[in-house]
Amino acid sequence: INLSVSHGQSVAVVGKSGAGKSVLLRCLIGLVKPDEGTIYVDNKLINTMNFQQLQSIRSKIGMVFQFGALFDSMTVGENISLALQKLTKLNDDEIRDRLHNALVEVGMEDTEDLMPAELSGGMKKRIGIARAIAIQPSYLFYDEPTTGLDPLMTDSINRLILKIQDNEQITSVIITHELRTVYEVADRVIMLHDGRIQFDGKPNDLEKTENKIVKQFITGDSTLV
Repeated sequence: INLSVSHGQSVAVVGKSGAGKSVLLRCLIGLVKPDEGTIYVDNKLINTMNFQQLQSIRSKIGMVFQFGALFDSMTVGENISLALQKLTKLNDDEIRDRLHNALVEVGMEDTEDLMPAELSGGMKKRIGIARAIAIQPSYLFYDEPTTGLDPLMTDSINRLILKIQDNEQITSVIITHELRTVYEVADRVIMLHDGRIQFDGKPNDLEKTENKIVKQFITGDSTLV
């Protein structure tokens, strides 16, 4: 595949399970090295970077994982502070301020001392987003941010993603199966199938395409292909 993402864009990447969406995301942050081709983040080639160089790039990227990926033995505050300690040079007072501001941003203030086991699925997602935005990234990567959530919580998370996008002008890449998320938060959608891009355009143009693979995905009709 060949694509570029412009500054400030919100790009949703969709496709059936196993299409390579999450692998693409892992390649972008250097957790997986591609067999071929080149990847540039912030105009820097990351394919051959060492760990220290990759960490410098990652300090500009906020990552929201599918299931929150919170450390069970740490409080909410400790989970968020850990990212700030590892990826920034802030002092303790500055970390406390960033922690508080991030929790306020996602509507989770006063949860700093809670343990992950005390949180619902939706709350864990919000804390994961708070951890990601606390480092004040240039880029935000979301891996299935609404998976496993009920419709009301899905809507809440979508509105939160949109609010962050509007307020911070962050470049976002969102891996998702949810067409509702695509229509509500993305200004561009890319569909992957068998290692190729089948669609690259505006969400509202999805339903106009004559591509049978795209039609099958958006209608859920397995008889189309």
